[in-house]
Amino acid sequence: MFSIGDLSRRTGVKIPTIRYYEQMGLLDPPDRSEGNQRRYSRDGLQRLSFIRHARDLGFNIEAIRELIDLGGHPEKPCRDADRIVAEQLEAVRNKIARLNQLERELHRMSTQCEAKCIRDCYVLHSLSDHRLCDTDH
Repeated sequence: MFSIGDLSRRTGVKIPTIRYYEQMGLLDPPDRSEGNQRRYSRDGLQRLSFIRHARDLGFNIEAIRELIDLGGHPEKPCRDADRIVAEQLEAVRNKIARLNQLERELHRMSTQCEAKCIRDCYVLHSLSDHRLCDTDH
């Protein structure tokens, strides 16, 4: 059995976040010691490691909940898990595209300013007037 502190150290998940995952129903309520301290099983440790890894990959709470539910039905086909991962991949690709667009615009802004003083600074002018930007970022 693991205390909440042990679980936190082993997974890198902060204690308030572990409690939050319990409240959200992602972690089963732990057993309690005679002193009312949380005591987690190896299954709880594995579940928290699963959640941590999924969060690191950017999955939202609902997707994680659905993946956990799927894990409880090993006889089901993988298509729902595949769908969830495909949706996350698409979201990541969209974020990358947006970040690339932001990078291009920021680079453009940083190379446009040839002013000697703030009054004429292209960066400040472009931040004040979106029409000076090349794209609708």
